[in-house]
Amino acid sequence: MENENDNIIKDDQAIDGDIQPLENNKSEEIDEASLEDKLNEAQDKILRALAETENQRRRFERETKEAFEYGGFNLARETLSVLDNLQRAHLSIKNDENLKDSKDLNKFLNNIEIIEKDLITIFEKNNIKKINCLNEKFDPNNHQAMLEIEDEKVNPGTILQEIQPGYFYKDRLLRPSYVAIAKKKDIKNNEKEEK
Repeated sequence: MENENDNIIKDDQAIDGDIQPLENNKSEEIDEASLEDKLNEAQDKILRALAETENQRRRFERETKEAFEYGGFNLARETLSVLDNLQRAHLSIKNDENLKDSKDLNKFLNNIEIIEKDLITIFEKNNIKKINCLNEKFDPNNHQAMLEIEDEKVNPGTILQEIQPGYFYKDRLLRPSYVAIAKKKDIKNNEKEEK
């Protein structure tokens, strides 16, 4: 019997011995899994950082390109007021009754016209272009309606009058055209007027 008990003890020890290596294998598998997770997480962080760096580089290149292309945008917008004021001065002097009798008026007006033409030429050389809008369909992206005029001869929404010209700087809107647009006669107003 002793031999039999010895065998049982040996079998128990063998079983115990087998259990211990299984526990070690499980802990090694857990360690490997957590290491693999950590490695994947680190790899993901690196890829995200690289992607963000690439996005910043592209954004910087785009902003630099826009700065070169559209750097004069604000200067162009401010210079438009000089042209507007010059044109207003030209009209007011030309229509002034007291100055019409002056001998030098035509010389002065010719000089103002030369300055206007020079400014327009400078604008065109620098890709500042006037928006042609008369008799065109109203476009809220390029025009700003200042008033409506009843007119049955044209389609509603057609631009009848340009109050202040608009301009593009390359492909960007520098200033919208201030316009008067056509509208249909209001039937209710006609009925009230007839009564």
